[in-house]
Amino acid sequence: MEQDDRAVSWLGRLLHVRGVRFAVPATTDAVAWAIAIAAATILRWDLVLSAPDWAGAALVVPIVVVIQLVSGTLLGLYRGRFKVASFEEFAALMGMVSITTLGLFVVNLVAGRPVPASVPFIAGAFALALCAGSRYVWRVLADAALRPGGEDVSRLVVFGAGETGAQVVRLLLHNPSSRYLPVALLDDDPRKARLRVQGVPVKGTGADLVRVAVESKASALLLAAPSAPPEVSQALARAAHAHGLDVRALPSIDQLIKDGVTLSDIRPVVDAELMGREPASIDLDSVRSAVEGKRVLVTGAGGSIGAEICRHLAELHPAELVMLDRDESSLHATQLSIDNSGLLESPNLVVADIRDRTRVEEVFASWRPEVVFHAAALKHLPLLEQQPLEAIKTNITGTQHILEAAVRHKVSRLVNISTDKAAAPISVLGYTKRIAERLTAWAAVDAAGPFLSVRFGNVLGSRGSILETFQHQIAVGGPVTVTHREVTRYFMTVDEAVRLVLQSAVIGAPGEVLVLDMGWPVSINGLAEQLIAGAGRPIEIVYTGLRQGEKLHEDLLDVGEVDERPRHPLIAQVPVPPLDPRLLSALAGAMTAEECNAVITTLSRSSDGALKAARGPDALGYAVVSLEGDLLATNDLMSELLTGRSARLEGLSVESIGSQAHHADGTPMPPDAEPTNRTLATGLGIDDAVVGIRRATDGQLVWVRCTTRPVPNPRDGTFDAILVLLRPIDWDPDPTLPGVVAELGRAAADYASEPVLP
Repeated sequence: MEQDDRAVSWLGRLLHVRGVRFAVPATTDAVAWAIAIAAATILRWDLVLSAPDWAGAALVVPIVVVIQLVSGTLLGLYRGRFKVASFEEFAALMGMVSITTLGLFVVNLVAGRPVPASVPFIAGAFALALCAGSRYVWRVLADAALRPGGEDVSRLVVFGAGETGAQVVRLLLHNPSSRYLPVALLDDDPRKARLRVQGVPVKGTGADLVRVAVESKASALLLAAPSAPPEVSQALARAAHAHGLDVRALPSIDQLIKDGVTLSDIRPVVDAELMGREPASIDLDSVRSAVEGKRVLVTGAGGSIGAEICRHLAELHPAELVMLDRDESSLHATQLSIDNSGLLESPNLVVADIRDRTRVEEVFASWRPEVVFHAAALKHLPLLEQQPLEAIKTNITGTQHILEAAVRHKVSRLVNISTDKAAAPISVLGYTKRIAERLTAWAAVDAAGPFLSVRFGNVLGSRGSILETFQHQIAVGGPVTVTHREVTRYFMTVDEAVRLVLQSAVIGAPGEVLVLDMGWPVSINGLAEQLIAGAGRPIEIVYTGLRQGEKLHEDLLDVGEVDERPRHPLIAQVPVPPLDPRLLSALAGAMTAEECNAVITTLSRSSDGALKAARGPDALGYAVVSLEGDLLATNDLMSELLTGRSARLEGLSVESIGSQAHHADGTPMPPDAEPTNRTLATGLGIDDAVVGIRRATDGQLVWVRCTTRPVPNPRDGTFDAILVLLRPIDWDPDPTLPGVVAELGRAAADYASEPVLP
C-alpha cells in the first residue's frame, strides 16, 4: 500500500509540473486523432483490415494533427487556460474537435479524397471520446495524488451533503496536508440519498451515524450543515461522543458566507455547544402574530445577532423587513444568507449610522416601522475602555436617537438588545448598555406599545467572539491568550438566543429587562485547552491578567434584581428604573475619558437619585436644575462642593441649600447675578467662568470652573432645565496676578451682555 501511495504521489507531482501539463494534452490529443483516423477507416471498410488505402490514411494524419494543434492552441486547450476535465475545458475540446473535423473534411476533398468522405466525421466522434477520456484519467490520477494519506489522517463522516458539505469534501480531498479523509456523507434530506460528492457517497441520515461510522471505519464526525437546527447537531455530537468519535464543526453561516470554508475552520466542538439543554421552546404563533404583515426594522442587521434576527424574521412573513447597518459589506452578507441573491438592489437595505439623528429620522419617516429590534452597538470591552466617547456616541446617543424616533412615529413594539455586562456594570460597555436599558424604560412610558430590553451573554461563533479568537491563535501556532485561569463566561448558541429574543418581544412588559437563562458558566481556560487538544499539536497558553473593566465571573442580574420567570421558564422579567434622557446632558460637559467614565458610571446606577451613588471619586460635579430652581439630580461631588458633605439634594431648591457664590475676585455675588439663576433666566450658558462657593456648613470657600447650559426636553425641544457643571480648581483671587486679571476681564464682558433665548 505504501508503494502504491508513493507511486501515485510521484505521478501526481509529475502531472502538476507546468511544462508537462501543457505538452501532455497536446501529445495525447494528437495520438487520439491518429487512432481515431485508423479506427474510422477500419469501420468504414466493415472491419476488413486489408481493404482500406492505408497510404491515404497515413497522409491525412499529419494534416489533422497540425489542424488540431493550431485550433487547440487558439482555443486555450494547450495554454493552461482551463482546469483539467472541467466543463469549460470540455466546451473548448468540442470546439477543437469540430474545427479539426471540418478542416479535415475540406482538406480531404481538395486533396482528392485520400480517405472516404465519411472518415473525418467518424474520426471526429472517436477523437472526442478519446480526448475526453484521457482527460478524465488525468483528472482521476491528479486528484488521487492530492488525497490525504498516512497514519495520522482521520477517516471522516460528514453530516450535511448540501453546498457547505460538498465544499468541505472537495477541500479535504484536494489537500494532501489535510488531517481528514472524507469516507461517507450523511444527510436527512431524502432527495440526497443516492448522491455522491467527489466519489464520496451519501450512506444514510443522521440516525445512521453509528452504523455508517462502523462500516466506514471512521474515527471522526464533521458537522457541515450550519443551517441545521441546533438540537439536531447537538444530538449527533452526543451520539458521536458516546461511540468514541471525535466531533468537528464549522463556523457560523455568517462567516461561511463572508469568508468561505478553509481547513483552519474545521474545529473541535466545545462543551459550551453541547450544554445538554433542551431546545428553547417558544410560542411561535404569538411571535408570528406580532410580526406577520408588519413593517419591521432591525438595526445592526449586519452583526451576528442582528443578522440572525433578520433570518428568523424573514420566515415569519413581515410586510417589510428593513435591515439597517452602517457597514454595507455586512448588509450584503446578511442579504445573501436570506435570499441567496446578494445583489444589494433591494430598497430595504439601509446604510445608516444611528449616531446621525437626522438620518435616523429619515429612515423612520420613510419606512414607518411598526416593530423595531435595536441590535446596533459597539461591544468590544477593552477598546471601549480606551475610547469611552465612541461607546457613548453609539450605545447611548445612538440608542436615544432610535428611541426618540420610535416614540415619535408610534412604533408599537421595540426590543433593545443588551448584554450581561449591563448587570452590576464595572466597564464602559456595561455602563453604556445599562444606560440604554434605562433609557428604553423611560421611553416605554410614552410609547404606543411595549418597549423593553433583552439581556444575555456571549454568543457562540459570533463575530469577534472568544471562540473565533482562539481558533485563529491555534491556526497560526499560538500562543493562546487567556486573561485568568479561573475566568468564566456564559455562552449560548445564536439560534437559541434569537429564539428567546423573539419570545421576549411578545411577553415582556413595557420598560422591563428580560434576562435569558444562559445555563452554567463555562471555564475559558477549559475552552482553550479543549480547542488545543483538538488541534493535535502542542500550543502554549499565556495568561495575561484581567483587563480594565473585566470581571472574573459575569453577572446576569444586578443588585436588587430578582430572578422571576412568570411567563417563560428560560426568561426572567426584571423591572428597570427609567432614566430621564435630559440627564444625558451631563455627558456634554465631560471632555476627557476620565470625566466620561465618571458620568456614565453615575447615570448607569439604579438609585432614586438618578445621578447619585457613583462608584469611585468623581472628576466632575454636576446638577440638573429645573426652571423653578429645584435640584432634579446631583452627584456626590456636587453635594460636597455645595454643602461640605455627601448629602441627598434632589428635591431641594438652590436657595434652600444656603451656599453662596462669589466672583472670581472673591467678592460675594448677588443672588440675581449667580450663574445658575442668570442662565435659568436667559436659557444660555456661561462657559468656564471661575466661581467661588462658600459652603453653607463649614464656611469654606472653594473655587470651581463653572459651565452651565440649557437642557432640551427630548419630547418637544423646549428648554425646561439647566445643567450645572463644576470642576474644582486651584485659584488665587489676588487681582494683581495676570491670570486673575484676564479672567476678571472676560467675566465682566460676559455679564455686560444680555443674551436672550434664540
